[in-house]
Amino acid sequence: MWTQDPAMKAMFRVLERVAGDDVTVLVRGETGSGKELVAAAIHALSGRRKGPFRAINCAALPSHLLESELFGHARGAFTGAVRDTPGHVQLAHRGTLFLDEVAELPLELQAKLLRVVETRTVIPVGAREPVPVDVRFVSATHRALRKEVEAGRFRADLMYRLRVIPVFIPSLRERPDDIPLLVEKFMAERNETSRRKVERVAPAAMTILRRYSWPGNVRELKNVLAYAYAMGDGPTLAPADLPPELVDPKLSGAELVSPSPASEAHSENPEARRILEVLGRTGGNRQRAAQILGMSRVTLWRRMRELGLAEQA
Repeated sequence: MWTQDPAMKAMFRVLERVAGDDVTVLVRGETGSGKELVAAAIHALSGRRKGPFRAINCAALPSHLLESELFGHARGAFTGAVRDTPGHVQLAHRGTLFLDEVAELPLELQAKLLRVVETRTVIPVGAREPVPVDVRFVSATHRALRKEVEAGRFRADLMYRLRVIPVFIPSLRERPDDIPLLVEKFMAERNETSRRKVERVAPAAMTILRRYSWPGNVRELKNVLAYAYAMGDGPTLAPADLPPELVDPKLSGAELVSPSPASEAHSENPEARRILEVLGRTGGNRQRAAQILGMSRVTLWRRMRELGLAEQA
């Protein structure tokens, strides 16, 4: 357990308690906070651990492709469907299916997923007969799902089916005491594969890591350490090895571009502020900004839309 945070320890106790019960779990947390790792831990602690663990990001594909990926398709269902192909639901039979960013599912696919959860059968695209499936569902979202229900974007009946056990992951900026532990973990992993072997982190470098806001959470921390290993040499990880914007806040996008009314309006939201800073530093290059933030370009664009930043790049 790589944490000293009381809220994280409480979350792990809940996971240990409910993993053995075949109930649905809904994990909520920011992008990069480790939602898939939590889902994998639930699977590993459950009676299904010898079965498959499958994961699909519901925000990564357009709806017509997502339906086939999730539920499978029959031969002849569409152009190019030359054979029966199982989807993630069937491939997770007797195991666990992790539905990441489940709130992004279109309403029509929510209805189909609800039927799968309720009947424990799936009808692939283009098929007529239901196929029995034995799957445990663990879902995740960065959204407040109840608000999505109130806004008419998510089905209430599906929400209740998927969140028998709700779990919340605190952001990394809310648990700075975990940063040294996670750095130690990621350094051990990196030392196994990297040309550089780091034995210690300079106190000044650790201070920089602890004071940073980490909008990309644990994933961003891991990416920053990968950068540090590549850019530096020797057994000590020094401040000079870290990305410039961590070492000197004056190099952030907030200092490189004049603040717009939109950026000032979002100054109280740390995630929005950080996205604007990185976009400013990369000259509006979303691909590079996404890499720095430790997320995919699709996820960055989605978060920008949600935070009202879509016009800023």
